[in-house]
Amino acid sequence: MNIYSLMNDFKTSLKTSIKPLIGAIPMILGIVMLISLISISLPSKIYMSIFTGKTGIDAFISATFGSILAGNPVTSYIIGGELLNLGISMIVIISFIVAWVTVGLVQLPAEVIMLGKRFTIWRNILSFIFSVLVAISSVYLARLFI
Repeated sequence: MNIYSLMNDFKTSLKTSIKPLIGAIPMILGIVMLISLISISLPSKIYMSIFTGKTGIDAFISATFGSILAGNPVTSYIIGGELLNLGISMIVIISFIVAWVTVGLVQLPAEVIMLGKRFTIWRNILSFIFSVLVAISSVYLARLFI
């Protein structure tokens, strides 16, 4: 391979990867503005009052919210960071993010059509359960090794 071929490949790769990034900017800005509006409107005491302080119950509540408000991974990291800034525990944030990305009550009807009712229901149930288990085990393992 010569240098010109490598440069052409690099340019093509760069163009291909920049397009989705530019396309995601309006969505990311919208999420950041929405989170900013919500965090200004609602005091952090409201967030803290939703959670009990009990690990399993908090993870379950958070996974339930994540399941209902399903979204994509890029926005979940932004939301997770904002929740962390508000003092929300890592178990709550991780269970929310995992459920947000893997469980999809909003897109359930479309998924039933595409993948079948039985598969969709089982996938969502298992994803919900594992979002709680992943959150608890992640925080436990992080405390063990850090």
